[in-house]
Amino acid sequence: MWKKWFGKSSIRSNEKILNSQIDRARIPEHIAIIMDGNGRWAQKKGMPRTYGHSAGVEALRQIVRTASDIQVKILTVYAFSTENWKRPKEEVNFLMKLFSDFLDSEIDELDKNCVQIRFIGKIEELSSRLQSKIEKARTRTMKNQGLVLNLAVNYGGRAELKRAVQIIAQEVQSGKLYPEEIDEKTIQNCLYTADLPDPDLLIRPGGDFRISNFLLWQLAYTEFWSTSVHWPDFTPGHFIQAIVEFQQRERRFGGLKRRKDTDNIK
Repeated sequence: MWKKWFGKSSIRSNEKILNSQIDRARIPEHIAIIMDGNGRWAQKKGMPRTYGHSAGVEALRQIVRTASDIQVKILTVYAFSTENWKRPKEEVNFLMKLFSDFLDSEIDELDKNCVQIRFIGKIEELSSRLQSKIEKARTRTMKNQGLVLNLAVNYGGRAELKRAVQIIAQEVQSGKLYPEEIDEKTIQNCLYTADLPDPDLLIRPGGDFRISNFLLWQLAYTEFWSTSVHWPDFTPGHFIQAIVEFQQRERRFGGLKRRKDTDNIK
């Protein structure tokens, strides 16, 4: 079980790409992923949607292992949205069990490899048993200094912003904060990701071109990379490709393209 997460095979299979294309000095600090396409992948194979969700866990294992190998600092993955409750009850129940089983079966390996597990979303709406497992995983790994694996569960970007507004309103009402003192930092401090940098790169498998209510505030200047490959077929090779293409872009954050030194020579 240990090697399925952190075995040396992930480095060997991608050694050529890692050594020849990735600039190790410019690895994106924070990568976010919308793990999309599980159900469609399964249906194309004539299998129930739940089969795709199970296969998606294996894809996540590979990507977490690769992210750790190349020293990505933060990986935020969209596991279950506030809108996913609209799906058939059987599928929702399966997803909750899959998430619970994931915490049971993988926590030892992740902890041994210094992965810090965090959770963002309306965790208080999940079952008490699942909440307990989430809290145990969080507290057990909170001092780990390796990859931060940020799991978005029962998460919605609008719900997060609503929560932030409510927190700020309470501060104003209590007299601890004046409206004119509210700035971007005030809002940032009220988000689930308050102590984390915004994502540098968003990866979306599955062929869709939307952010699906994910990290609405945090993605303001994030670079997007999409592929038609469904999540269960998403490999470390795709992950590396996304990073390589990210490193070829120039991030301007609303400013102008930087001039080369030669442009200043008259």
